[in-house]
Amino acid sequence: MTEREKMIAGELYNPADPELAAIRQKAHRLCLQFNQLCDTDEESRCAILKDLLGNFDPEEIYFQGPIYFDYGVNIFIGKNFYANFNTTILDSCPVTIGDNVMLGTGVSLVTPVHPLRFKDRNPREINGHIIALEAAKPIVIKNNCWLASNVTVTGGVTIGEGSVIGAGSVVTRDIPANSFAAGSPCRVIKKIEND
Repeated sequence: MTEREKMIAGELYNPADPELAAIRQKAHRLCLQFNQLCDTDEESRCAILKDLLGNFDPEEIYFQGPIYFDYGVNIFIGKNFYANFNTTILDSCPVTIGDNVMLGTGVSLVTPVHPLRFKDRNPREINGHIIALEAAKPIVIKNNCWLASNVTVTGGVTIGEGSVIGAGSVVTRDIPANSFAAGSPCRVIKKIEND
């Protein structure tokens, strides 16, 4: 199993692996280029996002910028998506975002889940190099969600369809559909009713 396969599977992996390092360096370089552009330079911004994220409809996805992605290749976004300033997505595992999702300023989606045991987390020698192994868990944000300013979503979380996450929340566990949730740690405050 390659280090990239281990990473996607949520197993401990070596982030210094040459394949992973190359993907990460490319993503960081492209984010830097995107962040240097004016938001009216739609053609150049679109070309960079296509290189980062693969195929998408530029009419359906909008990042205000600046953006910060770890890999880019593990981010999957539906239609009618909007992200305000300072979006950070650490996509060591897949980050799947549904249709009609809005992210406020400063939202961070962070899949890395470093080991709790220091013996697993501390650097060690692997093939003559000092390496700190990492792990990650996927994030899923279902359709019709709004994450307000400065929300952080950690690895392993699914946010149910139609939910709203209040500003400054730290989401460490799943949020059911049609819920308003807030706080640190984030908890459901109330159900969002159709009426």
